[in-house]
Amino acid sequence: MTKDTVDMKEVELNEMDLEKQPMTGDGQAGEKNGTVKLKVPDDTVTFTGLSKEELMKVAGTPGWVRTRWLLLILFWLGWMGMLAGAIVIIVKAPPCKPIPEMNWWNEGPLYQIPDLDAFADGLSGVETKLDNVNQLKVKGLIIGPLHTVQKDQPSTLSLKTIDPTKGSEAALLSVMEKAHKKGISVVLDLTPNYEGSSSWFTAGDEADVLDKVMEAAVYWLNLGMDGIKVCDVTVPAQSLDWSKLKAVVRGNRTEDTKNKLLMGVAMGAPASQVSQFVNASGIDLLLSDLLSTQKTAMEKLSAIDLLSALKLQLGWGLGAAQGEQLANQATAPGLARLYQLLLFTMPGTPVFNYGDEIGLMAEGSTAPKMVWDIEKEPAEGSVNETAEALRTERVESRKWFKALSDLRGKERSLLHGDFYRLEASSGALSYLRLWDQSERYVTILNFGSAPETVSLKLPAAEGVQLPEEAKVKLSTDPELKPETMLSLDTIKLGPGQGVLLQFPYAA
Repeated sequence: MTKDTVDMKEVELNEMDLEKQPMTGDGQAGEKNGTVKLKVPDDTVTFTGLSKEELMKVAGTPGWVRTRWLLLILFWLGWMGMLAGAIVIIVKAPPCKPIPEMNWWNEGPLYQIPDLDAFADGLSGVETKLDNVNQLKVKGLIIGPLHTVQKDQPSTLSLKTIDPTKGSEAALLSVMEKAHKKGISVVLDLTPNYEGSSSWFTAGDEADVLDKVMEAAVYWLNLGMDGIKVCDVTVPAQSLDWSKLKAVVRGNRTEDTKNKLLMGVAMGAPASQVSQFVNASGIDLLLSDLLSTQKTAMEKLSAIDLLSALKLQLGWGLGAAQGEQLANQATAPGLARLYQLLLFTMPGTPVFNYGDEIGLMAEGSTAPKMVWDIEKEPAEGSVNETAEALRTERVESRKWFKALSDLRGKERSLLHGDFYRLEASSGALSYLRLWDQSERYVTILNFGSAPETVSLKLPAAEGVQLPEEAKVKLSTDPELKPETMLSLDTIKLGPGQGVLLQFPYAA
C-alpha cells in the first residue's frame, strides 16, 4: 500500500467522524446527527415609555386634544344618563309607608315574674338569671308586686316599702341596672291589694289608694323604673284622679329618654268594651284575658280582628292576665306551642309568665318552681325515661319560643303590620300580616281535635292578593317541613298543629 492510499483513508475516516458530531453553534461534540443547539443572548429590552418632553409634545397635537374632548363629553353624557335613570326609578317606585311611632313595649315580648321565690329565690336570684331571660329576646320584665300590705287592710299599704321576705330596694335597683345594660326595661307591679279579694280594697278606699299609687309611681319612676302596672285597671280609671296618674307617668317622659309605661289589666271585658276603654282611658298598654274567655277559634279570631287597629296599645296573653302559666290554660297537651305562635304573630304585645317558654305547669294553687339547666343531659346509667322525655320537651319548647321571639323582633309585618282575617271554623283560624314592601306572613292554627283542610282566600274588597304558593317558615306539624312550598288553595293541618307561612312582596 502506498503512502497516498493511506492518506485517502484517513481523510474518509475524518469525514465520517465529522458526520457524527451535532450541528451546534459552539462546536461541541455529540453522537446525534442533525441536532442544532443555538444560544440566545440574555439581553432583554425594557420599555421606558415617552419622556416628559416627548409626552408634552404629543399632548399638544390637535388629534390628541380632540380625543380628550371626545372622552370628556362621553363621560358626562354617561353620568347624566345614569342620574336620569336613577331619578326615573325613584319616581316610579312605590313610596315607602311611614313607620308608626313605637315604644319599647311594642318591640318584643314582656315577661312577668309575680312570684320571685318560685322564679329564682328572691330579687338576688332574679339578677343571676337575667342572662337566661335575655336569650328570649324579651323587651321588659314585669316584677312583683313587692310592696308591703296585709290582706284587705288598706291602712297597712306601703307601696314604697319592699317586703323584706322578697328582697330590698337596693337589690331591686341592682336588678334594674343590670337589666338596662342588657336592653331590658323593668316595670313594677303596684297593684295595691294583690292578695286580697279586691285589688283596690272597698269602694270607699279607692280615692285614698289611688293617691298612694301616684306617690309610689313618682318615687319608683324617679329611681329609674321604666313603668308601673296595676290590675283591675277599670276601677281607678273611673275616678276623676285617673288623669293625674297618667300625668305622673307621662311627666317622666323626656325627648332624650325612653317613654315610661302605664300598664293595666282588664278582666272579663268583651272585645267591644276593651276597645272603648282603651280609647277613653288613654292607657299605654292594656292586657286583657280575651284569649282565655273566647272559647272557639272563630270567637278568638273575631276578637283579634275587632281590636287589631289598637295593636300598639294592647297586650295579649293566655294566663298572663290571671298570673297563671300558659300551659295551665291550654286545653290539651301540645297546644302551648300553638298559643305561642298565635301570641307572637297576632297584632299587639305578647305577654308571658315565667316558665311559659318551657311549658311549665302549676300543680294546684301554688306557683310552680322554675326549672333551670334543662339542657344539661343526665349522666349515663341514671336516665329516667319519663324525666328525660319531659326535659327534651322543655328544650324543644324553649327553642320554639326563641325562634318566634327572634322572628317577631326582625319582621315589620309581625311587629306592626296590618291584619287581615282569612278563614275560621270552630277549631281552626288563619290570618295574614303584612307591612308595605316587607315579607308577608300567614298564620294557620288548628286548635281542634280533628284534622282541618284550610283554603286561604281574601275578600276581593281588601285590595290585597295572595300568591299561589308560600314557604313554610315555622311549623309544629311534622308533615309540613320548614322551607317547603305549599299551595294556598288546600292546606291540610293535623289536630293541635300550627304553621307560619312566608311569601315576598310583589309590586
